[in-house]
Amino acid sequence: MTSMPPHRAAAAATAEIPVSRRPAPPTWVVVVALACAGQFLVVLDVSVVNVALPSMRADLGLSAPGLQWVVNAYTIAFAGFMLLGGRAGDLYGRKRMFLVGLALFTLASLAGGLAQAEWQLLAARAVQGLGAAVLAPSTLTILTSAVPEGPPRARAIATWTAVGGGGGAAGGLVGGLLVDALNWRWVLLINVPVGAVVLAGALFWLAESRVGGSRRLDLPGAVLVTSGLATLAYGIVQTEAEGWASAATLVPLVGGAVLIGLFLLVEARTKAPLMPLKLFRLRSVSSANAAMFLCGSAMFCMWFFMTLYAQNVLGYTPLEAGSALVPSSLAVILGSKVAPRFMRAVGARNVAVIGAVVAAVGFGWQSRMTADGAYVTTIMLPGVLMMLGAGLSATPLAALATSGAEVGDAGLVSGLVNTSRTMGGSLGLSVMATIAAARTGGEPLPGALTEGYALVFRTGCGVLLGGALLMWLWLPDGSAGGRSRVRPRRSRPRSSPRPRL
Repeated sequence: MTSMPPHRAAAAATAEIPVSRRPAPPTWVVVVALACAGQFLVVLDVSVVNVALPSMRADLGLSAPGLQWVVNAYTIAFAGFMLLGGRAGDLYGRKRMFLVGLALFTLASLAGGLAQAEWQLLAARAVQGLGAAVLAPSTLTILTSAVPEGPPRARAIATWTAVGGGGGAAGGLVGGLLVDALNWRWVLLINVPVGAVVLAGALFWLAESRVGGSRRLDLPGAVLVTSGLATLAYGIVQTEAEGWASAATLVPLVGGAVLIGLFLLVEARTKAPLMPLKLFRLRSVSSANAAMFLCGSAMFCMWFFMTLYAQNVLGYTPLEAGSALVPSSLAVILGSKVAPRFMRAVGARNVAVIGAVVAAVGFGWQSRMTADGAYVTTIMLPGVLMMLGAGLSATPLAALATSGAEVGDAGLVSGLVNTSRTMGGSLGLSVMATIAAARTGGEPLPGALTEGYALVFRTGCGVLLGGALLMWLWLPDGSAGGRSRVRPRRSRPRSSPRPRL
């Protein structure tokens, strides 16, 4: 057997250090399946509670801001700690962080399902988000480490994107089934048996890997970015009741901005930053994450407001509201799966732009909703367009955002992808909820609610068109065949062993 050349051996020694001798899975398909299962769980829990919100409010006596924070407590903790979770996976092991995050997520789901008061539910949702932040970056890193770069990796990322999008879309149906058949608590308790099964599979099939070196976690950076984002979101939520000019709004908004500024200052000075600012010198990383943030701010709101529209205006039951979004679920999966073919034909940037424009058309159509609208024209068709566009744009953006980075930053870049999308969604939801409340004037009547929801979708249409323009001007252009101009890594000779997970 031919020995590995010295320079390759040295590179392998400094890049990836295998720390487990468990036999590798017979095929990377098993690894992709486990990674996608973890991603499905964390994304599902962003949306599964939406149809249960009215039942939660009635059972626990949630306030209107508390209702919104059932969603935001999860998404802010999820996005705020995801960079820390990604770096922890690089340093301490991707499999280890996958297991720790999934275990924490599962236990918090149990606590949330048993909550007897508003504060208990919100605390459990925040801990769920923390577990998801540790788990989610490992899913994409494990996947990209297992699959060689090129068309196979594009297909694997498309599957990961489709499963994530499907999880967000399926949340409505799953939540509706559980609320109608049992009660709202089961939208959280269902995670317990599913999480246990995925934990067992990961423990047996995944092999460990980590990056060499003695770098430490940047805990001050993690605290600053999470508290800054949470404070900003709180300030935005306050505008609904206090207005933009009140001290109750301005103080948290300014405080959040100061904390984010301190975070950037710390990252520029520390020896082991949570988010090395040099990463943003890579055009693919900076442009794709900015696009992820903008698209997430609009598309995340779709599930929240479509569910409220179906139940509060059209009078659908939780199950009917969830079932109404099934075509949208299928559309986001379809868009994610066909995106790699279009990427090879017209380039990743063009596919991302097309996806954003298709979604914007759906948002524009949805903004014409009425208080007595028919299902096909006010939910199904615009929902299909919105989520078809979401699937088309997410796959090329994720592929571009993870290309060109160093091996040692793989977990961090994966965490950044999820952070941009989720934090965009969380802050976007806060802004859109404020916009809707300002238009309705606090009136719970169907006509007033419809006007508020319609304004949200008009705003989302404008955000997506702005995102499409940003992608066209900033994303790296594609070469012939749809490949990014980011230089791929060289294929390993057959005599060299493939790095293990």
